[in-house]
Amino acid sequence: MSSINNNNHSNNHHANLESKIVQAFASVGAYLMLIVNVFWVTIRRPPSFSLIRDQMYHVGVMSLPVVAITGFSTGMVLAAQSYFQLADKGLASATGLMVAKAMIVELGPVLTAFMVTGRVGAAMCAELGTMRVTEQIDALRSMSVDPLQYLVAPRFIAGIIMLPLLTVFSSIMGVIGGYVIAVNYYGMASNTFLDPLPIHITSFDLISGLIKSFVFGVIIITISCYRGMTTTGGAAGVGRATTNSVVICYSVILIGNFLLTIGLNSSYDVITNFVNMWL
Repeated sequence: MSSINNNNHSNNHHANLESKIVQAFASVGAYLMLIVNVFWVTIRRPPSFSLIRDQMYHVGVMSLPVVAITGFSTGMVLAAQSYFQLADKGLASATGLMVAKAMIVELGPVLTAFMVTGRVGAAMCAELGTMRVTEQIDALRSMSVDPLQYLVAPRFIAGIIMLPLLTVFSSIMGVIGGYVIAVNYYGMASNTFLDPLPIHITSFDLISGLIKSFVFGVIIITISCYRGMTTTGGAAGVGRATTNSVVICYSVILIGNFLLTIGLNSSYDVITNFVNMWL
């Protein structure tokens, strides 16, 4: 009798595991279909400019304070650590270059994406999740309004436009923060901090940061909207979906940043030649 119970328990465990794997693959497939459909809707029938404008204000302008604080403080920390580590080796003049490179290529895009995820992505997921559980999305469909065009596409367009701009702003604030610490606190000459920047920061660095921020914008908006539009379970479900969307966005951004770094570095010659051809 005990062996039968153990076999039943084992079979149930395997069945539950298989069910979870199937659900995971189904969720990934549905998410990819959402991305394809949003791209198609955006190209075929773009949403009205007023909807896009409102989302651009919400995603971009309202995120400026937190992005400024993040970029400025990160630049200060980078400058303090760089100068402290390099001064006794006679390499203090590289402080400005290290701060600018790190902010433009890596920390600017990633930290901006994190801040936008916490401020905008969570709000989008909660808003769409509430609309889902209160059947407002079903009501839109009953009135022949496409939820993707009305709800997701404006957010998608705003995200892919504003996140690169926010990243540029964050990187500039980071360089300013590094300059303030290096010049005013450590006494470095301002030309020593600034002169290496136009020499050693290349178009490849700028393009890499913008490509990363564009991809992160797609990731944040689509994951947040997908989790919001598939929310179930009432108010508690909205809370779970919002938390899950933020955690998933952070994880995908970190993994995506690594893959993008490897891919972009491998494509250095192609990108550089392409940029030089157009400049």
